[in-house]
Amino acid sequence: MLQPSDYTYNGKSASPASNPNSFNPVKTVTAPIEQATIGRTLVIKGELSGSEALYIDGRIEGKISMPDNRVTIGRNGIVQANITAREVVVLGKVSGNIECSDRVDIRSEGSVTGDVSTVRISVEDGAVLKGGIEVRSGEHKQNKAQTQSKPVEAPKPVAAEAAKAMAAPTGA
Repeated sequence: MLQPSDYTYNGKSASPASNPNSFNPVKTVTAPIEQATIGRTLVIKGELSGSEALYIDGRIEGKISMPDNRVTIGRNGIVQANITAREVVVLGKVSGNIECSDRVDIRSEGSVTGDVSTVRISVEDGAVLKGGIEVRSGEHKQNKAQTQSKPVEAPKPVAAEAAKAMAAPTGA
């Protein structure tokens, strides 16, 4: 399917970056993403935790905790566990609750039975979701700080209204 560039002169390409048929590989600036993989024939019972992305194509029973990373359940993956992660992508089957700090993505082949708590969620046509959904605000941490400062600000309008109420009968 690949064909040599039509824009060659003396064996050199005139514009390799703009020609999609050139043989030059695309260079990326970012470092490759580290990802652990649990293969199709592996069965793990227990608790998984770590600080890298995880791809599951086997079977997991227990608890998965990757709070700062992505967990992907592949098409052959079967997970019977509660999952805590930054992002979860489901192409296989999950039985358990999912707690995400960023996003849950349930693809058309995916199935989730359990409660989902996340900031963003995507459920494709054909996907199965049985359970509750809690979509939190993305400013969850900021709301806690504002909630603590609101009681200090709340009495000011009340005091102003009380002063107005006292002034009204006096002027009548």
